[in-house]
Parts: sequence; C-alpha cells; structure tokens
Amino acid sequence: MRVLRPLIVFAGLAFVWQAFVWLTDQPPYILPGPGAVVLAWMESRQAILAHAGTTAAEIILGLGLGVGLGCSSALAMAYFRPARRWLMPVLVISQAVPVFAIAPLLVLWLGYGMASKVAMATLIIYFPVAAAFHDGLRRTEPGWIDLARTMNASRWAILRHVRLPAALPALASGVRVAAAVAPIGAVVGEWVGSSAGLGYMMLHANARMQVDLMFAALATLAGLALTLYFTVDWALGRAIPWQPESTPTEDQP
Repeated sequence: MRVLRPLIVFAGLAFVWQAFVWLTDQPPYILPGPGAVVLAWMESRQAILAHAGTTAAEIILGLGLGVGLGCSSALAMAYFRPARRWLMPVLVISQAVPVFAIAPLLVLWLGYGMASKVAMATLIIYFPVAAAFHDGLRRTEPGWIDLARTMNASRWAILRHVRLPAALPALASGVRVAAAVAPIGAVVGEWVGSSAGLGYMMLHANARMQVDLMFAALATLAGLALTLYFTVDWALGRAIPWQPESTPTEDQP
C-alpha cells in the first residue's frame, strides 16, 4: 500500500484534471490535458532533464549552505548574548523583505550563473533552520544540564552530549521545512535572470505559448521537490532514531 497509495492519488488527480479539460472544453494553449503533457515531456525529455540537473544542483547547494549558516547562527545565538542581539534582526529581515524584491539585486551582483540562484535558496532556507535549531537549544531540559554540571562536564561536553541531541528534533523540523521551500529560491532566481534551469525553461515555454512543455517542466520540478523532501525526511529519521513517531493509537489512553 505504501507504493500503491501515491499511484492511486496521482491517477485520481490526473483523472480530475482530464475531466476538467473535457467539461470546460479548454483549448490546449490554455490548459492541456495530462496526455499532452506526458507527450511533451517525452519529446523534450533530454532538455528537461538537463535543465532539471541545473535546478537540482542549485537547490542542493542552497540547502547545504542554508543549513550550515542556520546551524552556525543558532549556536552563536544560544551561547553568546551579543551574537543574539546582532543576529536576531538579520533573521527577521531575511523573512520580512520579499524574496522577489531581493532576486534582481542578487542577479545584478552575482550574475546570471548559478551563484545568484544558490544565494536565493540559501536566504529562504536560512530562517527556518536557524529559528528551529535556536528554539531547540533554548528549550533543553534544565534538569539534564544541571545533572551534567554536577558531574563536572565541560561546556563543550554539555553541548555535545546534552544540548545538541535534545535540539536535533527541532532542527529536523526546520530542515524539513527548508527542503520543502528550497526550490522556491532557485526557481525565482531563474525567472529573474538565467540561461538554464527548469524556471528558465518554464518562462521561455510560456512566452512561446508552449503550455504543454511548461506543464511538463513544472511536473518535473514537483517531482524533484518531492524527491528531495522525502529523501531528507528519511535521512533525518535515521539520524535521530531516539525520536520515534507516534501514531494516533499510541496517543490514545
């Protein structure tokens, strides 16, 4: 059922999509049916996969940089009060300023290559990771820290053996959110200015009224995002095995 359930959902969505096209009699240049999208994907699969590789590289690099910067900022804010005063406004500003407003500046400063797209993805990822990890570090059980101090544990030992393991579930939640929103930064950057990537392909397909090709690129982007999310979710589940998921039956008395 774990394999059949997504297939059933996908088939149901495709049926609803096709039924809507039949009932509304939409022209193909407005809303193509799923069959036309599949055919467009097969005809342009080499170009789509090449652009998908570029977008995937931008997303993965942005995710790695965003998680690294977010974790570093959270540790600095948790252990150094001056760092908290300086970095907290940066966290808020990174989310208060719309990403669409920053994208043209990043393209102007970093060029039309991969660097501006990676920077966009990093900015979007930075806040949820830093905020979640910082909250987890702050909410470590005080009794555990007191017990470690009575055993003459050093500050580094408390961080490594108490605070980090206690904060990892919160960090995992932030990384899951980051994996879900990471494609936004890369695609927005490609829309503003690029020469490769799925966002670039969608933009040019839309300009040429190749709506079936645009949907094919969009479906590829969705598949890429789902693959990234479930891969990250699987890896995080293996990384923190002491935090099992509870089921509704386990929650009931």
